[in-house]
Amino acid sequence: MENIKTAQVYKQMVKWQLIATISVAVLAFVLAESTGAVSGKHAAISALAGGMSAVLGGLAGALIAKSGDKKNNAGAILITMLKAEAVKIFVIALLLFLTFKLYNEHLVPIALILGLAASAILSGAAFFGLDKK
Repeated sequence: MENIKTAQVYKQMVKWQLIATISVAVLAFVLAESTGAVSGKHAAISALAGGMSAVLGGLAGALIAKSGDKKNNAGAILITMLKAEAVKIFVIALLLFLTFKLYNEHLVPIALILGLAASAILSGAAFFGLDKK
């Protein structure tokens, strides 16, 4: 992938992830407020924490992946991509751990999981969709 294409893919990925995260947060807020089971504010914050974990993890991985753009050797490119994926997973795990530790009294687990899932699924969809162009 050349630099211009790479930048387009990452911008599109982040845009889709943010839209998904905000959508899930709004939905979590509305559902929580309408049922009264939990606070809508805490459900929305939990969804945002889950979604933003995937967004920030993806950005961290993208920084590592971008460092491999100038490499032509297939082995070096593969190693760079594996490093990027490891960094992405580590950042997501770290942010989720911090969320559970620091926001544990008000955390709404289902909202966190839905925010994370929506953001993670759409990051893959962004790559797939742009690959078709």
